[in-house]
Amino acid sequence: MAKELLKGNVAFAEAAIRAGCEAYFGYPITPQTEALEHMSKRMPELGRVFLQAESEVAAINMVYGAASAGVRVMSSSSSPGVSLMMEGLSYIAGSEVPVVLVDIMRGGPGLGNIAPSQGDYNQIVKGGGHGDYRPIVLAPATVQELIDLTVEAFDLAEKYRCVVIVLADGSLGQMMEPAELPPMQVVRPVDKRPDWALTGAKGRDPNVITSIYIDPAIEEVFNRKLMAKQAEIEVNEIRYREVLLDDAEIAVVAFGTAGRIVQSAVKAAREEGIRVGLLRPISLYPYPFERVHRLAEQVQAIMVVEMNGGQMVNDVRMAVEGLVPVSFYGRMGGMVPLPDEVLEEIRKVQASIDVAG
Repeated sequence: MAKELLKGNVAFAEAAIRAGCEAYFGYPITPQTEALEHMSKRMPELGRVFLQAESEVAAINMVYGAASAGVRVMSSSSSPGVSLMMEGLSYIAGSEVPVVLVDIMRGGPGLGNIAPSQGDYNQIVKGGGHGDYRPIVLAPATVQELIDLTVEAFDLAEKYRCVVIVLADGSLGQMMEPAELPPMQVVRPVDKRPDWALTGAKGRDPNVITSIYIDPAIEEVFNRKLMAKQAEIEVNEIRYREVLLDDAEIAVVAFGTAGRIVQSAVKAAREEGIRVGLLRPISLYPYPFERVHRLAEQVQAIMVVEMNGGQMVNDVRMAVEGLVPVSFYGRMGGMVPLPDEVLEEIRKVQASIDVAG
């Protein structure tokens, strides 16, 4: 298929439709509202379900209900809206039903602003809702990746019966780039839905979907089951991209839009003779801890760049285990770092290496 010029929010919405999404429940919030608008037009055209709920709390519980029926279902929102969804996401995780959520991050805390940010890392990657669970978290850096990862999110959610969150930001949601959409998948008929789904007993024993385990011993057994599933995810679903790391003395770690900006800075630094490369994690959970640790054995310093006050940097420091210095550069509140700013920070790291001899 040919590429076309697509806005990020429209691109992931259409990608979800083509991935067989049967129902969308959401509530408008900038900077992702174009996704909801696109769904409001396309889903009824295709005979599928679109509903603008009265709040994000209502939307995520509608998602929960549809997922329990074995429907491919999703929602999308932005940072404060996702905060409101956290209880529902925990119930979904505790019921092991597959759900896809796209979070187009904006400035915070509080109501904040509508500018792009990466301040949701801790909220999303560390679980967010109460209890012992982890969603799979995928972080695109281009509109094409946003499309591809949205499609993949549905497959992963169903494979592991879990929550999968595509974590992007307002820059990616609002930008337009040439990208290729996938072919339209056939919507799964009711009789092909998974055997655990609530589709009506019809002569069989009824299915029960619940997150209530009153007996602590039984709750612990269930939690151990979730931990075993997470261990499998951590083995099979790590994703990242590397740029110019083979001979690097400095490694920069950044995800999403920040990773995209860093890539330009890395190329500029190379032109100055600085041996620097980029590691861009795509799966934020499971996180590429082993790859970061191996980098720490290779390079002399690691720098982390984020559009927040320093959140992923804690995972990098955990992976590095003190082998090399880890520095941080971030912009907050919706401010996006420029490649020249990142280049200057790379120069400072190189200068510290030169001084240390």
